[in-house]
Amino acid sequence: MKSPSILEQLKSILALPFIVIVVIQSGDFLKEDFPKADMITMGNILHDWGIQDKKMLIKKAYDALPQGGALVVIENIIDDNRSENTFGLMMSLNMLIETPEGFDFSAADFDGWAKEIGFAQTSVMQLTGPSSAVIAIK
Repeated sequence: MKSPSILEQLKSILALPFIVIVVIQSGDFLKEDFPKADMITMGNILHDWGIQDKKMLIKKAYDALPQGGALVVIENIIDDNRSENTFGLMMSLNMLIETPEGFDFSAADFDGWAKEIGFAQTSVMQLTGPSSAVIAIK
């Protein structure tokens, strides 16, 4: 018996009556433009890629967002001094081993890339465990 795809599973969850504003779309984010949205999330996506692809994905999000829209990136954000988030540092080393160019990054790195692309402001939200959300507002 074939298991349902993640897209099929999400659509069944989102069909519940209490969720009315979420739209799930599949696609190739490296080749296609992002659909227009008020908020775009990326969970453990950017760490797979080198600097040029990271910036390209952030730019695609910027282009798809309205003024005031948000890009929320959830990763193992490394502290700016690169001395405290051991898991994030080890994950960055792991990405360098497993991918041609991938690496984890600091909030300061993300802030620089986001503002270079045109985002007005960024912030960091600590999550449970070693993960954080870096948020860019257009």
